[in-house]
Amino acid sequence: MINKKICMLGAFSVGKTSLVEQYVHSVFSDKYLSTVGVKISKKTIVVDGQDVTLVLWDMEGRDIFTDVNVSYLRGTMGFFVVADGTRLETLNTALELRALVLGKVGVVPNALLVNKADMADQWEITEDMLQRAKAGGNTVFRTSAKTGQLVEEAFRFLAGAMLKPGGKI
Repeated sequence: MINKKICMLGAFSVGKTSLVEQYVHSVFSDKYLSTVGVKISKKTIVVDGQDVTLVLWDMEGRDIFTDVNVSYLRGTMGFFVVADGTRLETLNTALELRALVLGKVGVVPNALLVNKADMADQWEITEDMLQRAKAGGNTVFRTSAKTGQLVEEAFRFLAGAMLKPGGKI
């Protein structure tokens, strides 16, 4: 069995925990509970015929990107940075967190999840901004923890990238 550690990072209330709950348990709750420290979940999937256990580290939200508990990043083999499509400032936080993590753990597979796609009519993050993020080397998924939109696909993408030789995207 292969184990792969994935960290979930982003500002407060962007939907990190909801994305993990949707992926692992196929559930969504409107109740907001702030994560304190880190919450660890696991899900075993099959990727290219191999059983892979994804160990998901749902880290507490950070609006100040330099305040990440770097010890939680040890052993990270991939990560997601999450933004809330309805809150523009969370995109900047996510991109700053991505740069910080890459600087600490080196180049590992990662992706930007812009969450709350089910509320697209309320988004402050524009398609232009997402295109600039992609041009900056980000793989971007427009997810919805509520409906499950692209949640499974994003995790499968990251799992597949982590299994490639050298863990490259």
